[in-house]
Formats: sequence, structure tokens, C-alpha cells
Amino acid sequence: MNLAKLQRWFALAVMAAVVHGAPAAQACATCFGKSDSKLAAGMNWGIFTLLVVVLGVLTGISAFFIFIARRSATQPLNVR
Repeated sequence: MNLAKLQRWFALAVMAAVVHGAPAAQACATCFGKSDSKLAAGMNWGIFTLLVVVLGVLTGISAFFIFIARRSATQPLNVR
């Protein structure tokens, strides 16, 4: 059995295990219609946390470039 065939069979086995796995693992709380569950609240807090992290990084990058622009505006040009 060559490697490509073995990989195909392995992928099929993994997909079959996922499809026939526990029904509770197949969908999140929102998909089951329980949007007020603790899982949904945790997911919302996770999204909010990631949003804060991304905005913090973008703010830091913007502040760095503003700092560089202001600093270069105060420095005299040494043109020869």
C-alpha cells in the first residue's frame, strides 16, 4: 500500500470518527440554541479578549509611528 493510499484511508477514518462522535461535541451552544449558556458566555468573553489584544497591538504600533514622525519633525536635517 503506497503512502497516498494510506493517507487517504487515514483521512477517511478521522472524518468518520468526527462524524460519528459524541453529539454534544458536534456543535457549540449557539448552534444548539442555548445562547444563554456558560459556554456561549465564555466564547463571547474570549472574542472580547482577543479584540482587546488586537486593538492594543494596533494602538502600540500606531503610537510608535506617531512617536517616530514627531521625533523626526523636531530633528534638523543634515543635508550636505
